[in-house]
Amino acid sequence: MRLDAAPRTRANPFDLADERSYRAWREARLADAPRSLDALVVAVRDPAALTGAERSALLERAARFNMAIYRTAPGLPDPALPRALGRQLGLVRLDANWLADEEGISPITVRAGAGPAGAYIPYTDRAIQWHTDGYYHPDERRIRGMILHCVRPAAHGGANRLLDPELAYIALRDLDAAHVRALGAPDAMTIPARTDEEGVARPEQSGPVFSVDANGHLHMRYTARTRSIAWKNDAATQAAVAALRGVLATSPFVLRGRLEAGMGLVCNNVLHDREAFADDARRPRLLYRARFLDRLGEG
Repeated sequence: MRLDAAPRTRANPFDLADERSYRAWREARLADAPRSLDALVVAVRDPAALTGAERSALLERAARFNMAIYRTAPGLPDPALPRALGRQLGLVRLDANWLADEEGISPITVRAGAGPAGAYIPYTDRAIQWHTDGYYHPDERRIRGMILHCVRPAAHGGANRLLDPELAYIALRDLDAAHVRALGAPDAMTIPARTDEEGVARPEQSGPVFSVDANGHLHMRYTARTRSIAWKNDAATQAAVAALRGVLATSPFVLRGRLEAGMGLVCNNVLHDREAFADDARRPRLLYRARFLDRLGEG
């Protein structure tokens, strides 16, 4: 749902005309914003079989921060784990991309020379810029939830930065509400079509950066990459994109850390990036990624 079409029958902090609701919500969000990854971490015994207290702790952090991190003992590779964990947290509608395995889970590891995946940055050891997952999807396949489980970290590097999109929204709106309005336009960001030897594999996809779903939750669709993306060519959008890049470069709420073996991120598709890394050839980096059409606690 577009920002200017969000329901106005109740207090709505994302309605640019409802400054009172925005100010109250903003004050609460900033007062509770995490300053380190420690605030997100929940120790669990078995992610595939959470206790009631573990589940409640993960959902509590997700409700406050839009993300949580679990930590458990390292175990053997188990691609079924993200689905089992997701079901316990309300993540049911799995979105399986074309590079996922038969269960719809994407093994994120270096795949140089191993089929088409090797052409895509997540399957290399290169850095990945700020983005939310599925920014190239149509509205009906909007990625709302995600699980990233670490089986083996890289020998060196591979850390992530994380930022709650609600905190990015606040920073941008505080700079100028016109930036939020521009990035809420339905043609603000366009991803060109992806083609293969058979023709158009994925059609061109336009959409907003910021939108609000039917339950009043903010959704963000973004990539910092400059290739294979077209921003609306007007002054308002260009100024908003530059301002957003500045927010991502300077926000005090950016969290940084590396998932170690047995750790995982569960989130409402927050902004994230990844630094470059170097592998141990005997124990290459391996993470499992599952993406869902549900938000945490709502499926």
